[in-house]
Amino acid sequence: MAKLSIITITYQAEKFLERTIQSILEQGHRSEIEYVIVDGASTDGTLALINTFRKDIDILISEKDRGIYDAMNKGLQVVNGEYVLFLNAGDTFAAKNTLEHILKALDSNPDVLVGDAMFVDMLGQEIGLRSVVTPHRIPTKLTWKSFKKGMVICHQSFVVKREIAPRFNVEYQLSSDIDWEIKCLKLSQKTMQLAEPICQYLMGGASVQNLKKSWKERFHVMQSHFGLLQTILAHVWILFRGIRFALKKGGKYW
Repeated sequence: MAKLSIITITYQAEKFLERTIQSILEQGHRSEIEYVIVDGASTDGTLALINTFRKDIDILISEKDRGIYDAMNKGLQVVNGEYVLFLNAGDTFAAKNTLEHILKALDSNPDVLVGDAMFVDMLGQEIGLRSVVTPHRIPTKLTWKSFKKGMVICHQSFVVKREIAPRFNVEYQLSSDIDWEIKCLKLSQKTMQLAEPICQYLMGGASVQNLKKSWKERFHVMQSHFGLLQTILAHVWILFRGIRFALKKGGKYW
């Protein structure tokens, strides 16, 4: 059985998918990973691109889905690895030896392994570490309660044991990953943090493009875990923190 299953969700992603596939393949360790691509029946050149790498892809699904999280659930249903990581189209590992560091850390048998993310733009140019260019700091001791004041880890930097990974709630279209990470951490008995960043995160995804809807969903996610009063108080603090952080950066949030 593979130690780590890497799942890539795609739809109309011909412009960005190759960088993701190449990043995974250049890591090596093929006997220790399983690579899965779940495509939403793309009609551009995505499938043609995938087929050029078909021998390096262990499982390929290409069919219509009900959105990002439905596709991610399809990936979870077919993987065989002990651990799971989502690297979607445009996202890459942070460095050429990142997978080596991840696999070594997984030898310690954590339930969850997390790390920082390097933000990059559409051209692949680095913007900065997520923990530096946003107010989100990774706590020394990460628990599900750490999410009370925001999403401190992006899902591309979140490795979890398959046996404790729940399905994503498809009622959320943009923020189910926050709910999913909280649920994973509630079940985690051992959570570790990698010293190095895990991924390069492509800015401009669906949640960034639909901020108002994303924030509304995040409020409902947090309310379901922390209660209404605690969520309201946390959002007041988040708003104050965001304004203060932006003012320090000359009016920019990142």
